[in-house]
Amino acid sequence: MQRRQGRVSAGLLLLLYQISQVGLQNIPAVTLGVLALNIFLFLNPVRPLHEVCISVHEGFHRRNWQRLLFSPVHHADDWHLYYNMVSMLWKGMMLEKKLKSVWFAYIIAVFSVLIGVVYMVLEFTLATILDDPSYEMSCAVGFSGVLFALKVLNNHYNPGRVSNVLGLQISSKYACWVELVAIHLISPGTSFAGHLAGILVGLMYTMGPLKKIMKACAGGISSFTDPARPRDYYSEYYGYPGYQPRTPRSYDDYTGGLTEEEQLERAVLNSLNERDFGGATYNNERRPYGFWFPPEQHSEEEMRRQRLRRFERR
Repeated sequence: MQRRQGRVSAGLLLLLYQISQVGLQNIPAVTLGVLALNIFLFLNPVRPLHEVCISVHEGFHRRNWQRLLFSPVHHADDWHLYYNMVSMLWKGMMLEKKLKSVWFAYIIAVFSVLIGVVYMVLEFTLATILDDPSYEMSCAVGFSGVLFALKVLNNHYNPGRVSNVLGLQISSKYACWVELVAIHLISPGTSFAGHLAGILVGLMYTMGPLKKIMKACAGGISSFTDPARPRDYYSEYYGYPGYQPRTPRSYDDYTGGLTEEEQLERAVLNSLNERDFGGATYNNERRPYGFWFPPEQHSEEEMRRQRLRRFERR
């Protein structure tokens, strides 16, 4: 393991400052672990960059498959590390809470390797179509391919947002494609194929078979759970003497079948109703948990008695 020589770089110091501003306690475990691993390997690289970068020549022809593991977590310089890890910080904080830590770690591991494979396929295709063997020698390092894949996931789970790309307001649905072109135009030295590989892997997960394949592969591991399905915390007690398993309740029992927007509107109405009627219930009718539907209209005399009762309670 070779240690980087020289003083601590400005990009690394700025990255550490950004992390401290967020607070270690506010960063989910897997995201923090990815940041720590990349910083550690930047300061203590496993091998020189030319021995860890991934290319068709090194990865496929020479069978140096370990580069699929090393290339994503090594960076060319401190600013390369800074921009990638700041992006990882914010994407990780949003996605890890959504997908849960174990599944998010699984995604990071699979994406890191698969993006390297897709990258080699793209470079080999370009070399064949353009009859230019230099594409097979193109060697890439860095976490940016994984970040493009995570951006696709984040836009998938948070649709309808607008991203600012070079001052332009772009729908999140197309933001990753605009960023792909913009980054290549601004920094021609970046790996277009590496970033494109990330987008393609992200689409394979959100729109293709990758997610189902990952679930099938993880099916025999009890610590993995379906991130799209709430975990049944009573399942570990099935079989306990005297325990009677209950029929799982539908999510609609708690939401009344409402969308998030309708739930918010209903919650506001309920709050106003509870304020007006002292939180009383009518006809002993059971309401869905967390929601309070407007009561039926009452006569003026009934409303007057309710106000008197409310006054007496105070």
